[in-house]
Amino acid sequence: MEAVIAVFALLFLLFVGLGAYAAVKAVGAAKRGVDRTIAQARRTVEDHTLRAKSFAQLGPAGEIAQLRLALRTSMRATQVALQAGAAEDESLKESIGLFERLSAHGHELDADLKRLETEPDRATLTARLPELRDRTERITKSADSLRWAVRDRARRFAEDDLGSLSAQIDIEADALRHWARTDTGPHSAPWPEDPAAGGPAASRQRTPGSAPTEEPAPEAITPPSPRPAYPWQKKPRPESTA
Repeated sequence: MEAVIAVFALLFLLFVGLGAYAAVKAVGAAKRGVDRTIAQARRTVEDHTLRAKSFAQLGPAGEIAQLRLALRTSMRATQVALQAGAAEDESLKESIGLFERLSAHGHELDADLKRLETEPDRATLTARLPELRDRTERITKSADSLRWAVRDRARRFAEDDLGSLSAQIDIEADALRHWARTDTGPHSAPWPEDPAAGGPAASRQRTPGSAPTEEPAPEAITPPSPRPAYPWQKKPRPESTA
């Protein structure tokens, strides 16, 4: 009895542990989903704010907003293209590694640009703009080049697959159109012979109700020889003429 109670207690603890683990995993997944949603909403709000500043503000402040917006847009588009391509092409792992290194420079530049947004000294902003503009151009050019290469690779694979599929469909369509084939192989049934031609079929053909005709026996090559005469046989008497 004590063993049965111990087994049930162990099963109960096991179920409780599994339930707690599942609850923790569910809470963690929900928290990550909420964090992603909040981060995405924050990025969207910040992008709209930068777009508004790039049009509303003039001078160095407006140009800094334009640089940040161009940097973020290029890096985000390249990241999305790499993630989508890596799901189908494993050879993009090296490209993803290069992009992660480029992203480190991009985050550093974005942080510098963000700090300069609140810089009150316009002379300092004007002196820093050429260097910031050059860094932004180099990073976005590298990101754009990587993104275009990934898209060109995906499009080339799609064109090759479409060409191969079209060729296979053409072959199958040609095969389906060969519906009028002549079978002259060993399994074809022979045509019956014409009875009017006097062939073997005509000699075996008879009308209903008639008896089958026997074919005449072939004649002997030599005529039959006379019976042999033996000495104990009587001679035949001559017929009387009276």
